[in-house]
Amino acid sequence: MVLRDNSAGLCTALSGAIGCLRPSPDPVPHETEMAGNFQRQLADYVEYHRDPWNCAMHVVGILLLFTGATLPLTLVHFSVFGVEVSLAVILALPVLVYWLMLDAGVGLGILVSMIVLLSVATAIGNQVSLAMMWSIFAVLIVFGVASQIVGHRVFEERQPSMVDHPTHFLLGPMFVMAKFYIALGFRRDLAAILAPLPTNSLSTR
Repeated sequence: MVLRDNSAGLCTALSGAIGCLRPSPDPVPHETEMAGNFQRQLADYVEYHRDPWNCAMHVVGILLLFTGATLPLTLVHFSVFGVEVSLAVILALPVLVYWLMLDAGVGLGILVSMIVLLSVATAIGNQVSLAMMWSIFAVLIVFGVASQIVGHRVFEERQPSMVDHPTHFLLGPMFVMAKFYIALGFRRDLAAILAPLPTNSLSTR
């Protein structure tokens, strides 16, 4: 099954990277520096995403955009170390490694989500015609971008953070996963950064 091979390919390709990124008992300076860098970026990013409706729109938008962007890429396959791997996995790998380096826990959560979304994209690509696949691709991308625009223009009433900070382009999934962890009662260190402002502060923003 192509779907099973695609998921297996992602796990195989990332297994070495994850093993190297497992935290040691005593964090080395590089790990501390990466964690501090991530928390500083997150502190900047959250200032553009205080409104809960904007955050919800970003969750929807990121899911749609990732699924749409990877949909055509799942149809192209290469053999990597004897395992059939899609182009979507190959292109996603460097970004996943970057997320894991910023924060291994949040990065692993994104990895699990990406395996699911890649499996969904692969299943859609295998079941529909080429013309239908491109139609679904267009719909997902349009609605994904629209949700981001509506979130910022209608609810947040502030321009996207990557206009001022281009490096925030890859921070959205990390922000969403961090919020998910916090909602489950984990990552109190990130909860302090993402804590909502007092009501009077929001009203005078």
